Amino acid sequence: MRISLGADHAGFALKERLKQWLREQGHEVIDHGTNSEASVDYPDYAGAVAREVAGGRADRGLLVCTTGVGMSIAANKVTGARAALGTTEDEVRLVREHNDANILTLGARFTAPELAERLVDVFLDAEFQGGRHARRIAKIARMERHDGTAANGSAPGRG
Repeated sequence: MRISLGADHAGFALKERLKQWLREQGHEVIDHGTNSEASVDYPDYAGAVAREVAGGRADRGLLVCTTGVGMSIAANKVTGARAALGTTEDEVRLVREHNDANILTLGARFTAPELAERLVDVFLDAEFQGGRHARRIAKIARMERHDGTAANGSAPGRG
């Protein structure tokens, strides 16, 4: 599998460990940086990974920052990117199976390296289930195209 990888300074060490681990597992890794612990802006790396995944040049993406939240927010600004923070194996499996997440974000401060490897393994092995979930993903795609409205211009509770 082709994995697009990025981190800010806080996620650099975990990214490096995961990069090596992914290559040992036989994956092709595209590393968008950062390449040190010098302070950088996480949206730059989130955008690079999200554009590559959404554009079909990578099968999945992996982003690491202090909490994983900033990377998730930034990556989700790219149309076609579905980034989700992962903290447990069950959660990661469900974001793949139900939400078709194509980018996993991790919080380096809150995720031990061994757990991070297990979470990434689950993320790469799980597949989107489709069915009723596909209908929901299609609504998200329409929201991206139509300024936040999921269907025919209305939202629940808006008369």
